[in-house]
Parts: sequence; structure tokens; C-alpha cells
Amino acid sequence: MTVDPAAAPLEVDPLLDDPETRIIVCCGSGGVGKTTTAAALGVRAAERGRKVVVLTIDPARRLAQSMGIDSLDNTPRQVKGIEGTGELHAMMLDMKRTFDEIVEAHADQDRARAILENPFYQSLSAGFAGTQEYMAMEKLGQLRAREEWDLIVVDTPPSRSALDFLDAPKRLGSFLDGKFIRLLMAPAKMGGRAGMKFLNVGMSMMTGTLGKLLGGQFLRDVQTFVAAMDTMFGGFRTRADATYRLLQAPGTAFLVVAAPERDALREAAYFVERLAAEEMPLAGLVLNRVHGSGAARLSAERARAAAENLEEGRIVDQGHGKNGVREAASPAGSSRDSPDPGPGQLPHQDTESQTPEQPSVNQLTAGLLRLHAERMQVLKREQRTRDRFTALHPEVPVTEVAALPGDVHDLAGLRAIGDRLAGGSPATGAA
Repeated sequence: MTVDPAAAPLEVDPLLDDPETRIIVCCGSGGVGKTTTAAALGVRAAERGRKVVVLTIDPARRLAQSMGIDSLDNTPRQVKGIEGTGELHAMMLDMKRTFDEIVEAHADQDRARAILENPFYQSLSAGFAGTQEYMAMEKLGQLRAREEWDLIVVDTPPSRSALDFLDAPKRLGSFLDGKFIRLLMAPAKMGGRAGMKFLNVGMSMMTGTLGKLLGGQFLRDVQTFVAAMDTMFGGFRTRADATYRLLQAPGTAFLVVAAPERDALREAAYFVERLAAEEMPLAGLVLNRVHGSGAARLSAERARAAAENLEEGRIVDQGHGKNGVREAASPAGSSRDSPDPGPGQLPHQDTESQTPEQPSVNQLTAGLLRLHAERMQVLKREQRTRDRFTALHPEVPVTEVAALPGDVHDLAGLRAIGDRLAGGSPATGAA
């Protein structure tokens, strides 16, 4: 599969080399290779002279191992073995630890302890919908504010929908600023007996109903949490807004990562449109795991026909540069069992002497031809799917990364991915 000349190629190296590029966000649906792409970009940028930190959300150990690190945590760790003058650091988001850091940074010691020990807070910080995406953006803001790195590469969370990444800060901020939270906060703001009277009279019906649904202790935990977090709620909204401005800034570049499959590219197209609507800078599309063939001139139809000919005892005539099929007739006067083949004919195979453990050359060749036919069908389907995307979004630059026979396990593998990202070469010969 080759890059459509009508689509502009994505130039990765100029993007990585530009000192104005401070943040690269790799986004897309789950399972398309965002984490590996982010790591490969980090390695390539560091080896081209930049000081880089890669923030990954993927808990799989293979990324840490590929960078020669025993494990990744919420603290950036330097990656050894980087060639050149740059530096590479890597870290894995610890969602709960990041939330704890926010509490510790924005509350006094006693209030922070009360919040951290609150059961509702512990549940919220560990599993509230959107918390992981929000904390990824909180951590991005922290890293950017430190001014320690030239480039921050972000691997977005593995969500069912890539749009969760953009929605989460607003969603969590809306929850913490919502009417329900403000209502629970009211008694604490009134204080003393007046507050208790308000709670017992003004909220009796609501708390009674919620107590039945959620449990009385749970509701008390929520109210205690709200009272302790009162002074911090405005900060969540402020930081959510600051995060959005950071994502919209000229120094940020989004890379949408997708596989050459219908569902992945459909979501990529939707995400491209959403980024445009949010006025966030899109650098281009990384089309990952693209298949190719070193014998692309042999079509699926021709390969399948040749396989059938071999299986039926016929041959493919390649004489004079033309393709054709003819019956494998024996020379005049000779029997079908003649050991001497005619000109241009395959030797007769003694099928009775073949066993399932010893397939004939013809059988092996036919099997390989059928495998090639299947590969060419995959290539055709991927090209058709890709053309559909570029027809909808011809303005989006594209680069392709050839499918590899296995996972990336070391820096050399990440360098190879980086080369493919920067080169945008066709996937010829890819496994």
C-alpha cells in the first residue's frame, strides 16, 4: 500500500526539530499503537538533540522494558542508551497519586489529611469516570509549568472513545461544580446548629431517598468530602480551563493514530473534526500497522488462478511475457506417466507416493500463492479504507508505518518505528 499522492505527507522530523513544538499529543481509539508511537517519537526527538519526557498512560510493562527501565511510575526517569546530544525521560501516570498531589498542593495539612482519608475521595480518585483522562491533563500541566523539558510527548488514555480525552476535564469540572455538589456543600457553609437544622429539615426528603439508594454512611462520606473540598472546587474548573488553553496553544501538536481499519479510521475522522471544532492544532494522521507485499504486481486474482492450475495439474504459461493458462498436455506418442516432461511443463508428480507429511512442490507453491492472494486482498481493503478517509479529509497530512512481525521490545525497535514515522515509506515487504 502506498501513500496517495493527493494527500500531503506528514513531515515528522521538522515537527520534532521545531523548538516552538513543546507538546505532542498522540490520540486515537484503543489498540492502534498510540503508546508505541509516543515512545518512538520520544526516542527520535531525543536522538535529534531535544530534552524529551514521554508521559504514558499504558500500564503494560513492555514499554518500560523497551526503554531499559525496570518500571515506570509518576516520576520521570531518564532512559539510558539514547544516542546523540538529547535526553529522554519517561513516566507512567499514577492517577490516584496525581489526585493526591493536587490535594496536598492546594489544601493545608489538616484539611489534606481529612480529604485523603475520606472513603468517598478514595473511591473518586481511583475510579470516577473521566478521572484518568483529567489527571493526565493535570500531569501535563505540571510538566509544562516546570519548564524542564524541550518537548513533552503524551500518550492519551486507552478509552473506548478518543473523545473521552477532550471531554474529561470539562466533565469532572462540571461534576465538582454541579448543583448536587453545591447542595451538599450548603450545610457546611452555613455551619453550626443552623447547618444541622438545614440538613435535617431542608434536605430530609433528598437525603432519605439517597440514603436508601446509596446508603446512609456513603452519603455522610460524600458530605464530609464536599465540606473538606469546598475551597478546592474552583481550582478544578480553573485548571480545566487552563488545560484547554494549553491544548489550543500554537506549541501543541495533535497526532491522530489509527490502524487501516474501517472502525479505527471512522473514529479518527470524527476526532479530526472534533479537534477542528475545538480549534486545537492537528499535525496529521499516523496510519499504523499498514501491510505490504514485495510482489504487489501479482494480483490476488492471478495468484488464486495459478494456485488452482497447480492443484489441477495445469501450468501457468509465462512465455513471451504474457500470462495464460493451458492444459499440461503430454508430448505426442508418450503416455501420461512419461518421466520426461514436455517443453515448458512441470514434471509429473507421483501423487500416490506423497503423504500428508510430505506435500509436493506444487502443493507448497499453491499454498503460498493462496497466502499471497489473501495478503493482496488485505492490501486492497486497507487502501480502500484509507482512500475513504483522505477523500473526507484531504487537508490532513498522513504518514504510514509498516506492520511489524511482533511487538517492540527495545530501543532499536523504537528507532525502527521512528524511521518509518519520519520516512512515510510504503509498507513494501512488511510482515
